[in-house]
Amino acid sequence: MKLQLANLGETKLFTSHEHDAVKVNRQRFDRSIVVQADAVHEDWNVASFEQLTAAHFDYFLPFKPDVLLIGTGAKQHFAHPRLYRQLTDAHIAIEFMDTPAACRTYNILVAEGRKVVAGILI
Repeated sequence: MKLQLANLGETKLFTSHEHDAVKVNRQRFDRSIVVQADAVHEDWNVASFEQLTAAHFDYFLPFKPDVLLIGTGAKQHFAHPRLYRQLTDAHIAIEFMDTPAACRTYNILVAEGRKVVAGILI
């Protein structure tokens, strides 16, 4: 599905999502990525929701987002709170959504100027 692209300059936005990939500023990614307003990170090494560990969540601590969105693929899944306890202890809100919803929500929050990070599982 194509997403409408807002004109936010160099801001990283999701421009489309498919069952096996997402596009950020029209660049296609077919593996899990982390997106923030000024960067796309391809070093979040997690292949599936079932493989998530506490270390995968700790990856987000240095970004210090207000909101962390986790796109869990075609279906919404929820991780056990013990896996992301470090994030909640740091007062980082975390939301689990299917990937299309995470992409749309990320774009809205970035357009509002919020400090948001999206971890997208492909």
